[in-house]
Amino acid sequence: MADRTPPLLAGELRSLVESGEIDTVVLAFPDMQGRLQGKRFAARFFLDEVLEHGTEGCNYLLAVDTEMNTVDGYAMSSWDRGYGDFAMRPDLATLRRLPWHEGTAMVLADLAWEDGTPVVAAPRQILRRQLERLAELGLTAQVGTELEFIVFRDTYEQAWDAGYSGLTPVNQYNIDYSILGTGRVEPLLRRIRNDMAGAGLTVESAKGECNPGQHEIVFRYDEALTTCDQHALYKTGAKEIAAQQGMSLTFMAKYNEREGNSCHIHLSLADTAGGSVMADGGGSEMAPVMRHFLAGQLAALREFSLLYAPHINSYKRFQPGSFAPTAVAWGQDNRTCALRVVGHGRSLRFENRLPGGDVNPYLAVAGLVAAGLHGVEQELELPDPCAGNAYTAGYDHVPTSLREAAELWEASDIARAAFGDEVVAHYRNMARVEVDAFDAAVTDWELRRSFERM
Repeated sequence: MADRTPPLLAGELRSLVESGEIDTVVLAFPDMQGRLQGKRFAARFFLDEVLEHGTEGCNYLLAVDTEMNTVDGYAMSSWDRGYGDFAMRPDLATLRRLPWHEGTAMVLADLAWEDGTPVVAAPRQILRRQLERLAELGLTAQVGTELEFIVFRDTYEQAWDAGYSGLTPVNQYNIDYSILGTGRVEPLLRRIRNDMAGAGLTVESAKGECNPGQHEIVFRYDEALTTCDQHALYKTGAKEIAAQQGMSLTFMAKYNEREGNSCHIHLSLADTAGGSVMADGGGSEMAPVMRHFLAGQLAALREFSLLYAPHINSYKRFQPGSFAPTAVAWGQDNRTCALRVVGHGRSLRFENRLPGGDVNPYLAVAGLVAAGLHGVEQELELPDPCAGNAYTAGYDHVPTSLREAAELWEASDIARAAFGDEVVAHYRNMARVEVDAFDAAVTDWELRRSFERM
């Protein structure tokens, strides 16, 4: 991967600390759910001790459920192994200011064991490994993610106390592309956009979406790891900014029975000089490498669905006619397909429409790269595109539950060849924990249907 100029240089950070402008440095890493975990340091201590040597964190942070409960089944971390530490090593290419927190900078970390070997099940390391495989072919992945979210007038604390029921969305009706609708919540959207720009992200646009209170802010594509780092930062920052404004927002895949929150992921390939290798000439005709890469997406899509839709709730999105895909199919600018090819020339790319707003971007992009490499290595042939309605065209169906997706993942030879047995087992266990927890829960749906009438 090419060297990059970070949003904030280490020397600049030192000057800002000396002047008193920066007093806090956050060191964080993405966990299995793509959430940022870590520590806040006094800035001077960070410069004197952590900048060069890193710090430690309990390795249970990659072996808990969504609610941070310790669970069994993980080889790398358990009561039997004593829940020791791993090292958090700052990646200075990610150093930046956080405008929404006064006097604060942030840097992301890579995880390593005491002997210096990488923690292979860590999401950032999983993606790094796939990008290294891509680099061996002289290629890099350019990625853009499009996150949707729903904004509520209620604070997070009010939402918790209400059981997340009866909340007030900031818009009461479909505001897809509506300037009036986005104007109603522009103070929040503007602050998110401007603060993200201040953190080094390149903002493209904001627009309304279909579900009441639903919006989308889009950022410019970048090299794959950079995009995923920015994605994780943005999700955390947007929630923090909403909280500061006395509101809340959710990225969950399916908040209610209406349109869910998607996270369409766009990917193109470039050579070492930065030139696109996807197009055959300057038009929309695909080069052989793109055809093989896209064929690999189709071949691995069902088996890699766990990486694109990692939670129980993720699978509620996949409904016919919902703009969320159900068919393992590709098409030219066809939003009924799981894979959509768009653009021409340098902008020719494909879009994977499976992920929702709950996706871990590192795992999803690692899956896209691994699937594409499988197609290139096996020289898979791309079938004809779907030219009509993929919902009714008889294609294979994407998994309909986390249970099904986990079973496909565990049995996948493609996954084991790309990621290794340790990673496959680790994320199979993550899915098992969530399925077991859901199976043991009594839901509001059951209470409403059964309390009196059964």
